Amino acid sequence: MVMQMTEDQLTLLIIKHLKEQNRETFQTIIDELQPYDLAVLYKNLPDKHHTKFLLFLTPEQIAALIQELDAKAQIEILQKLGVDKLPTVMDLMQNDDLADLLGKLSVDKIEEILAVMKEEEQQSVKNLMKYPPETAGGIMTNRYVWIQKHFTVREAIDKLKIFAELAENLYYLYVLDSQKKLVGVVSYRDLLLSDIDQKIDDIMFTRVISVNVHADQEEVARLIERYDFISVPVVDDEERLVGIVTVDDVIDVFIQEANEDLGKFAASGKTIDFDTGAITASIRRLPWLILLLFLGLVSGSIISGFEETLQKVVALAFFMPMIAGMTGNTGTQSLAVVVRGLASQDLDRRAVIKLISREFGVGLIIGTTCGLLIAGIAYFWQGSPILGLVVGSSLFLTLIIGTLAGTVIPLILYRCKVDPAVASGPLITTLNDIFSLTVYFGTASMFISYLM
Repeated sequence: MVMQMTEDQLTLLIIKHLKEQNRETFQTIIDELQPYDLAVLYKNLPDKHHTKFLLFLTPEQIAALIQELDAKAQIEILQKLGVDKLPTVMDLMQNDDLADLLGKLSVDKIEEILAVMKEEEQQSVKNLMKYPPETAGGIMTNRYVWIQKHFTVREAIDKLKIFAELAENLYYLYVLDSQKKLVGVVSYRDLLLSDIDQKIDDIMFTRVISVNVHADQEEVARLIERYDFISVPVVDDEERLVGIVTVDDVIDVFIQEANEDLGKFAASGKTIDFDTGAITASIRRLPWLILLLFLGLVSGSIISGFEETLQKVVALAFFMPMIAGMTGNTGTQSLAVVVRGLASQDLDRRAVIKLISREFGVGLIIGTTCGLLIAGIAYFWQGSPILGLVVGSSLFLTLIIGTLAGTVIPLILYRCKVDPAVASGPLITTLNDIFSLTVYFGTASMFISYLM
């Protein structure tokens, strides 16, 4: 029934049951919804119905709802919850999600919320909040099931049953020694296929791939992508297991990093979304745009330096935007290829040489094709083979330069430990404008006596 309704129909139906105090039918509808759909429904409801909507939900449903909303909506819900539901909801939330939420609140509010939680859960959240947000420790959860290697398969399954709620979204059992160091891992599949009295020591994998708690979140994401893991264990400097990062958290990392890189490609710095105010968006865009403004003046000075050449051969001005535009376009294409490659793999010296050689080859092919095409157009338009030579050879050279610039600049930044996405499209385009105009007018000046 619910699946056949549009969002607007579902919203109107829920409002109807809220007004009529029909909790039973309301709960029947809510039980059919996934947490994401519940969050969409909450956002579609008029603000005046939010409080009653939360009153009709169970603590489990509220915990699931909160974890699907943005920070602003999460804080709003916390403020609406009464003292009877707040502690239960906090205890039910995933500790890593709760730690992220609390990190956006004031110190007083954090202490107020932690005070109503169970002591064990409170300590778990505090431990997670110690780590920087974009590290393995910052995105991990400390809810996992561990066993010792002397356990039998039967004992391991019994422990899983005890922690059934905790293990709901986990797929591995982690094997620890007496010092809580990670020594092995067993998948649920291994348990199902093994004899009930077999020792964990006999079926566990001892070559465990893990990440340090201080590792960057992008490193964790690449590891899970490379090995197709469902989750990856996180250890401290003494190899003690402190948590795990699950694939759903890694998906969030990919989205976050993609948004950040898009912002940098657009030379807007930090992420700007639909909710960002005009002043904030302007402040984030201005630094790059001011830098590009001054670089643009360099392009202008190049043109003014060749003013005499332009006056003698006016036809040169016709091809000037095309030369600069094509060079910027090919540079941006190479930049996108390099940044995408760096995000998915680590480049060694051999790979870098291969990449630069490949892009140089691409530049040669593109430059030759476009150079010959534009040379023919210039010749037939003006009847001047020299003009065709100048325009065609200039485009040939600038396309090679533009391709190499879009490849080498992000690689240099990467080697200097700077995010290569900082080499944004507008920056590459502006630099290539300078290169292309210099080559174009320099070539034209060499042949000026033949062009006149």
